Amino acid sequence: MGGLGEEAFLRALRREPAFFAARAQLKDRVRERFALDAHCAVEVREVEATLPGFPPRETIVEFPVGARLHHFKVFKPLVEVREADLPPSWMKDALAIPQGYDCDCC
Repeated sequence: MGGLGEEAFLRALRREPAFFAARAQLKDRVRERFALDAHCAVEVREVEATLPGFPPRETIVEFPVGARLHHFKVFKPLVEVREADLPPSWMKDALAIPQGYDCDCC
């Protein structure tokens, strides 16, 4: 491991317990909001913005529904994401990534 990958790994190790608690809570909120199974693999991660003009930290949420991956981004650090920041439940289908679409934004 070296370079940027190592730096990101070390930053992840220094996370406060509040970060992991917020991550678990957000996963639960996503499952509830979109009526997902309790065992649905919801992925939540915080990333540094790579484009100028964007907030410095963003939260990305991904979850499968059937064979399709759904995702959305919140332009806030993970510990600042609140229930009101989640898309409404009726947008669930619109969050699906179309098959064959290469999304490099998140």
